[in-house]
This record gives sequence, C-alpha cells and structure tokens, in this order.
Amino acid sequence: MTTARPPKGMLAIDPDKVPESPSWVIDLAALEDNLKILADVQAAAGCKILLALKGYAAWSTFPLIGRYLVGCTSSSPHEARLAREKMNKEVHAYAPAYSDADMDEIVELCDHIVFNSFNQWRHHKAKVLGSARKISCGIRVNPEHREAEVELYDPCARFSRLGTTRAQFQADELDGIDGLHFHNLCQLNSDSLERTLKAVEEKFGEFIPRMKWINFGGGHHITRPDYDRERLVRVIKEFKARYPHVEVYLEPGEAIAIRTGVLVATVMDIIENGMPLAILDTSATAHMPDVLEMPYRPDIVDGGLPQEKPYTYRLGGLTCLAGDVIGDYSFDQPLQIGQRIVLLDMSHYTMVKTSTFNGVRLPSIVLRYPDDRYELIKSFGYEHYRDRLS
Repeated sequence: MTTARPPKGMLAIDPDKVPESPSWVIDLAALEDNLKILADVQAAAGCKILLALKGYAAWSTFPLIGRYLVGCTSSSPHEARLAREKMNKEVHAYAPAYSDADMDEIVELCDHIVFNSFNQWRHHKAKVLGSARKISCGIRVNPEHREAEVELYDPCARFSRLGTTRAQFQADELDGIDGLHFHNLCQLNSDSLERTLKAVEEKFGEFIPRMKWINFGGGHHITRPDYDRERLVRVIKEFKARYPHVEVYLEPGEAIAIRTGVLVATVMDIIENGMPLAILDTSATAHMPDVLEMPYRPDIVDGGLPQEKPYTYRLGGLTCLAGDVIGDYSFDQPLQIGQRIVLLDMSHYTMVKTSTFNGVRLPSIVLRYPDDRYELIKSFGYEHYRDRLS
C-alpha cells in the first residue's frame, strides 16, 4: 500500500514542523507544479523560459528548476556566477551599466549579454567580441508603452533609465547585435504582453528580421490561476510566424516561485497602545521590504481584515524602525506569545531582498519535500552580519 502524498502548496505547510523560526519554507511539490506549467508553455509556444535571479535565487532548488527551464538571467556578475556554478545551463545578463571589472567577469560566465544603451555597447564591444567564448549580444529597447500600475516597478515610466527609446536607437551600430530585449510588465496577464508587443513592433519592427532572438522580459504571471496561457501561446506563435528565424525568450521571476513558499514567524510579545500590538521575530523592513516599498499587505493563514474577526492586532517587526509594520490582521482566537504564524507567498522578491538591518538574524531556509519531510538547509548567524562590512 502506498501513502497518499500530502496536499501541495503553502496551506499544507505545518508551522510546528518547521525546525526554526523565523524560516522561509519552500514547498518543492508546489515549485515543480509551476515548472511543469512553464515547461508546457515552452513546448506549446516554441519559446525558451529563463529563471530571473532578481526574483528568486534559492540555489538549492536549481537542480529541480534546471530540469524544466533552459537557464537563468542575471543582473550582476555575482548572479551570473551563481547561475553558472549552480545550474550551468544558459546564462544571460542585463544591467543598466557594466563597469570594466564587471565585464571582465561577465564575458567569462554569460552566453547572452544585453546592453542598456549604444554607449555601453560601444564601450564594451571589443572586449565581448574578442572573448574566446561565443557570446550573443543584444540591446534593451524601451517601447514607451506603460502597463504596470506602480510607477516604482514600471520600466516605461517617464524618465526611465531602462532601455533605449526609438529616438535614441542607433540603427547604424547594430553590427554584432543579435537580439533585442524589452521589459515593461509587473505581475500582469498576457493581454498586457499583447499590447506591449504591438508597441514594440510599431517602434522597432523594422529591425526584428535582422535579429536571431528577442527577449520579452519578465513580469508575466504565467503560473497564476487566472493567467491566460492560451493567449500567451497564441501571441508567441503569431510573433514567430511573422519572424520565423527569431527565437523568443521569456524571463519571469515571480511565475517560477509564486505560491511555493511561506515565512514562518513567532509572536514574541503582545503589548497595548490604543490597540493590541504583536511583535514578531521577523521584520518587514529587513525580511520582506516589498511590504513597505510596493506597498502590499501579505496574507496570513487564518488572518482576516481588521475587525473582520473578533481579535484584531497590528503585527510589527523586530527592528527599531517605527515603520517596521506588516499590517493589521484579525483572528478568531487571541494570539499567544510563542505562537507561530504563517505569512503566505513569500518565496519571490523576499529572500533576494533581505538585509541585516539592526543585526537582525536572517530567516533560515527550509525545504518541504512531497512526503511532508522538512529539511533545514541554511541557518544564518553572526558571521553573515559581520562579513557584510569590515
């Protein structure tokens, strides 16, 4: 007789089985579910999908990800090195600018390098083309078409430094350029891509037949339940029909990791100051900065909106920053000191953005296997705080 596999996903994670608090817990079965969806899109659309390390870089899961995706895209020599050492498939790079020292490392690591401007391309061209490795180069373009709702995350916002506009595009300097890259989406559906692609073709379409590849960037929420994957496949296939010799890349970050993990935290104290205030052993400032930057309110298991349930608390972090507040939540029962709570959907843009502000310890990293086994794979101590500075 075989034992049925426990339910997959964030809600199946048992906080009492997690070895340490606070901890990120990555559900490997849920991660693989996302990867299977992305693999199906690759096969149906005839495109290639990369893991964007800026969104998710838990390299202990790279062997699993590498079974489904073609490689990684990086934004720095450190990310590129991680991609080469821990996955060793295709390694792509894009940054708004590369120093000479950056490029010395990048040319030893990357298969594709995307330049933000023709100034950067001119500056580094000889070094890249003189490399012993075969490197395919591209230019990032700015279609000046806005879809993202939050300006902080909109690469096509007014005065954006990201990408070359049509007015600045140097058509006479494309010798050695194999591809174009655009990116203007953030947590959006395939209708946004379809509109964006129309804008890209209107402004840069005359150059696409000269290219070997085009990168549609990230921000595609492909694995979200309401994402229109049929439209995505159609849009890519229609594009490839117009440009039969041009390969298509996508580089989502969140689509790989959404709904795959949680942050388990513990209530350390409860005080009163106009309302009940619960202090956790985690921090919005240090451990989930998008809560303050985006801003957004993370969901919590069994937590409701303020006053929705009988007991409402403001959940605050462990640092001395007055604004280190996660949000107001209500619960069916009073919170207890020592109780663990589970913050949902915390794999993407959390672990990669943490800091050691106040010397607060970083959350540990735990993997949950399909058989409901929990493995502590990383704990952070004093040396991780000490070694950031000198």
